[in-house]
Order: sequence, then C-alpha cells, then structure tokens
Amino acid sequence: MAMKKKVKARYDVRAKVVKAMAHTTRLFIVDELAKGPRCVCELTEMVGDDISTVSRHLSVLKNAGLVFDEKQGTSVFYSLHCRCILDFFSCLESVIKINAKEQAELAK
Repeated sequence: MAMKKKVKARYDVRAKVVKAMAHTTRLFIVDELAKGPRCVCELTEMVGDDISTVSRHLSVLKNAGLVFDEKQGTSVFYSLHCRCILDFFSCLESVIKINAKEQAELAK
C-alpha cells in the first residue's frame, strides 16, 4: 500500500529539515546559535570560510525554518527559530555513544 499524499508531504518536510542540517558547517552554526544570536561576520570568522559560503549555509538553514535573520544597522544577525532542535542534537549524541559502546563490546 502506497503512502498517502498528506503523509508523504509530512515526511518530505521532515526530510527537508534533516537535509538542511546534514553538513558539518551547518551543524556547527546551529550549535553556535544555541549560545545566542550571531552576525554573519562572526559566523564567517568562526567557520573560517568566505562570507558567501557561510551565507549560503545560513540560507539553507533559513529555508528549512531552522533559523531566522534580523537586520540591525548594516549587520544581519541570525538566531535559532526553534530551540527544540537542540533536543535532536542531544538524541544524536546518545545514538553515537550507544554505537560506540556496542562497537567496543564487539571488539572484545
């Protein structure tokens, strides 16, 4: 039995969010934004890439609804749109620890 259109649409939206996070730099940016709003210039310095690359990463995160931007003077500041994404990160860390423990058990 095939997925219904409504159900598929919900999973498509979920996949969009997960895909947006599926990059090392974007994961780092989300972690940094958990500490508070950051301007593009700060994030560019932290990441160590050029501003256009960092802006592209921020655009992906924004299009997925993970972050929002706010212009303040000549600077643009980004913030997390929904802090519960950090719960997902916590879950990821648990999965990583469990996998490491299981691998260590197998290596014995």
